[in-house]
This record gives sequence, C-alpha cells and structure tokens, in this order.
Amino acid sequence: MFWDRTMVLLIPAILLSLYAQYKISSAYNYYSKVRAQSGLTGAQAAKALLNSKGLYDVGVEAIRGNLSDHYDPRSRVISLSEDVYYGNSLASVAVAAHETGHALQHSSRYVPLQLRSSFVPAANFGSGAGPILILIGLFLPTFGWLLQLGILVFSLAVLFQLITLPVEFNASHRALVLLQEGRLLGSEEVRGARKVLNAAALTYVAAALAAVLQLARFIIIAQGRRDD
Repeated sequence: MFWDRTMVLLIPAILLSLYAQYKISSAYNYYSKVRAQSGLTGAQAAKALLNSKGLYDVGVEAIRGNLSDHYDPRSRVISLSEDVYYGNSLASVAVAAHETGHALQHSSRYVPLQLRSSFVPAANFGSGAGPILILIGLFLPTFGWLLQLGILVFSLAVLFQLITLPVEFNASHRALVLLQEGRLLGSEEVRGARKVLNAAALTYVAAALAAVLQLARFIIIAQGRRDD
C-alpha cells in the first residue's frame, strides 16, 4: 500500500510530460509545413553552419526514425531524421541547427557536454540496474541492503538527466545565434524556430523532473522500510 501511495509523486512529471509532448508535436507539425524562405534543407543548413565555423570534418547523414536527430561526438557526425535531412521547413532548419550546436559544443570542449558523454555508461547502468536492485531489496528482506544500493545506482541516471539540461538549452541557444549570424532565417522565421526548440527543451525538463521524483519516491520507500 505504501508503494501505491508514493505514485502520487509522479503525477506532476506525468502531466508535464504530456504537456511537453503536446507542445513539441504541435510546434513541429505546424512549422514543418512552413517553408524556410532560404529554401535550404536541414542537411544544407547544417553543412552551411558547420562551414561557417570551420568545422569541415563534421559529417551530416540521414537516418530513419521520427525526431531521431542527434550528434555523435565519437564519430563527429550529425545524424538527421529523413524529414529533417531532406525537408526545407522551418522545423527542419531549426532541428538541424540545434544538432550543429552540439557539434560546436564538442569543438569548444563545452564542459557539460564532456561530462554528459562520460556519464553515458554509468547512466545506462543506473537506469537499468537501479530499479532491479530496488525491487529485490523490497521483496527479499534478507537482501534489504540492495534497496540502498539500488537507490545509489539509480541516482547516476538522475544526475545524467540533470546534466543534460544545460547541454540541450545551450545547444538551442547556439542554434538561434548561428541562424541569425548566418542569416539563414529572417527575424520572423527565427521566432518560429525558437518555438520549436523551446518545445523540444521542455521534453528534457519533463524527463529530468520524472527522474528526480522517481528518486524521491524510492528514498521515501526506503525510509518507510527502515521505520517499519
């Protein structure tokens, strides 16, 4: 029963996540139908922005998936979903510029990005092993110490989500500056791009809030077990 009561902690994160998904879907769907005046595709915009900063060794490739866009600092490649890579909408240019922002972070040795990259293995382990250890500790009192260990391990995944926030916000800021400096978008178009990027950033805020509240929930459960 105590386990069930703690579920209320997740309600704010669930509501924010639903709102964030609505915002990104509505913003992206709207601005994906608005053609950029420059006529540039996402791929062309990314390459133009990279060239303007002398990053000629960063590749740009098309990948499958919806909003699967990302930058891989290991291979130095910007991967854009096909809609973004081939599309010439404001949404496509905005997303491509955001991923270019990550490439610039990597080039300038932006500390939060370096920290996040080094945290990936620990975060993957924490998000997978943490809840398992917690469940074992809950249902097998003999191994109750695993509950504490699971919380500690899961906190690594939470820390990763928190580190991700400044990385994503900074990439969006760099993207808007790049688009304005390179005059790839007009002033009115930049407003549209900002709406798309702000909506996308909200999804990371929702993910971080969910992780923090889940951790708080686990801690409350552990405290309740100690009190029993």
